[in-house]
Amino acid sequence: MVDRYEQFSGLISGAYRQIQKLEREEMEKYGFKGAFAQYLLAMNHHPEGLTAAQLCDACDKDKAAVSRVLAEMEEKGLVQKTGEGAHAYRAMLMLTDKGHHAADFVARRAMIAVSKAGEGLSDADRKIFYAALELINVNLKKICDDGIPDTI
Repeated sequence: MVDRYEQFSGLISGAYRQIQKLEREEMEKYGFKGAFAQYLLAMNHHPEGLTAAQLCDACDKDKAAVSRVLAEMEEKGLVQKTGEGAHAYRAMLMLTDKGHHAADFVARRAMIAVSKAGEGLSDADRKIFYAALELINVNLKKICDDGIPDTI
């Protein structure tokens, strides 16, 4: 019998791999990398712009990953830095028109994917699932911050 850890970690890892595959396949239609999808959506929710540090928090990514992707997105004309003389990491970042167009595409495709992935779940099931997943995420973060206790 598979224990709870193996089942949980296997299902979460499998779902994450499928999400990455969908992002990669959809972004390739634009000639972009799959990693752009999450950043485009996060930035689209902040039309006033946000800094790279805020984007790290919004996407739960480290500074190096965000810097790498932002450089590529800026090179492809999706993102622009605003604010004269601003340090690269503290500059306000905003989507360009091309970036907004790509973000709208990602949002539409993501809505369809989430809808299809949740087929067979009632609204009540979905509410319970997201509440449970959020609680697990909060608990895992606490364990990461504090360490695994010696006993249950």
